[in-house]
Amino acid sequence: MSSFDLSLYLVLDPDLCAGTGMVETTRAAVTGGATIVQLRDKDADTASRIATGRALKMVLQGTGAKLIVNDDVEAAIAIGADGIHIGQEDMDARTARNLIGPDMILGLSVETLALAEAVDPMLADYVGIGPVFATPTKPDHKQPIGFDGLARLVAVSPVPSVAIGGLKAEHTAAVLAAGAQGLAVVSAICGTPDPETATLRIAEEIRKARS
Repeated sequence: MSSFDLSLYLVLDPDLCAGTGMVETTRAAVTGGATIVQLRDKDADTASRIATGRALKMVLQGTGAKLIVNDDVEAAIAIGADGIHIGQEDMDARTARNLIGPDMILGLSVETLALAEAVDPMLADYVGIGPVFATPTKPDHKQPIGFDGLARLVAVSPVPSVAIGGLKAEHTAAVLAAGAQGLAVVSAICGTPDPETATLRIAEEIRKARS
């Protein structure tokens, strides 16, 4: 499996990105420093996800940023994506790993200490931990865990972690201080008037927090 950088993880939301479009938002965000882009389009069918994913892959070519598909193994394989991200209700990690093979990145959402401790590092490559805060982009999310909860889950996870849930540039230092490798953002980039500048701001906060 290729190495990957969780530090600035953009989760695309088709509604929030509607003004600029997911492809152009991705182009701008990667120019600004996004290291991973996740295609999350819950309402699309597999064929639509494949079409979008192939366009995203062309934009990401040569940038070093990775393309992850949310919860659609068939689309991820057809696109030739770098990986797949699944929630606890989607499918179990072993099934996903068997379907995608050993080389694709597999991310897993975890919301509780028990789930974080139960992650099998032979199956999952990273976990998305959250939600740190309540977020309108995922109305059915679990109870927010805050930075203290984030730190507790990061501490027991056997694989690298990225924090998610209502995060913005000003939360970067606290996320990294909790031990997560990076932050996943949706509305902090998607739907902003200038996605590149929004991404640059977060990238700068990451640099400051690590220096």
